[in-house]
Amino acid sequence: MAESRTLPTPSPGPLTPPHRPARPTHSEKRWWTWLKRGATFVFFVLVAGLLVSQARNIEWGQVLTSLEDYPLTAAWGAVALMLASFTLYSCFDLLGRHYTSHQLPTPTVMLVTFVSYAFNLNLGSLVGGVAFRFRLYSRLGLRNGAITRIMSISMLANWMGYLLLAGLVFSLKPPTLPPGWALTSDHLRLIGGVLLAVAGGYLAICAFSRQRTLGLRGHEIELPSLRLAALQLVMGAGNWLIMSSIIFILFQHRIEFSAVVSVLLLAAIAGVITHIPAGLGVLEAVFVALLSHLMPTADLLAALVAYRVVYYLVPLGVASAAYLAMEARARQLRRRAR
Repeated sequence: MAESRTLPTPSPGPLTPPHRPARPTHSEKRWWTWLKRGATFVFFVLVAGLLVSQARNIEWGQVLTSLEDYPLTAAWGAVALMLASFTLYSCFDLLGRHYTSHQLPTPTVMLVTFVSYAFNLNLGSLVGGVAFRFRLYSRLGLRNGAITRIMSISMLANWMGYLLLAGLVFSLKPPTLPPGWALTSDHLRLIGGVLLAVAGGYLAICAFSRQRTLGLRGHEIELPSLRLAALQLVMGAGNWLIMSSIIFILFQHRIEFSAVVSVLLLAAIAGVITHIPAGLGVLEAVFVALLSHLMPTADLLAALVAYRVVYYLVPLGVASAAYLAMEARARQLRRRAR
């Protein structure tokens, strides 16, 4: 009888899932990176050109004269609103505390948020919003995953509130643009509708999405509840409104409030795109370009200089002292632990 042999079954080779999207190649990533850098460079050049052209037409002596004659009531009103804005923003990380269920005390969380926000305004989000939060929270015992979730909640509150407010203002009360601009009020209303749709989509995802966990750089982030997401939008929009109110008061009510809100929101995006710390010069250029037909340029710049002092430099000085005190206290605690 012939010996029967069972032939080994060949093992299947690796299969590629039919619906898995192909990963971009190295050349594609490189092309996309250079495209983004090129777009940023072009935008930066345009803003720089706007700065130079506006600076040549400014009577700086009139700006100094306007500052010398500035009413104290407007300055103190701006200071009061600055305190309200920083207090509100310092509560953003309290949303993160509720979200992550960590046990740091409320004053400590608000102090960390205040310090990071002040440095964020003056040095950029990478230094202030990220680096300072990681350093301070890690020294207070929080792990990187919890810090990442806190920052995500805080940043979403800021920018989702931005989208909500910009959508409402552009849709309902778009600013009056200078004559000859290609952008019209109808274009702004369309942009406002899109922004409102994005903000509404975020609320809808938080309310109805079945997938509650998302991956972000190796960390798992859960979608917030609808109530928490709504708080994010209200608090974020509220802070942008207070910031606009500061400039409105410093303008001494000479420009319509909705126009001030619109231009501040546009200037904020310009500052983010150009990556200039504190948006130095960008804020002024955008306001002068869009509102100089409604108010003398010297008075505009005087008010914006006052705004920078009140909202940027004064909080930075306080935050620097608070940060040094927190660092000194941390060193003392380490020495005692040894």
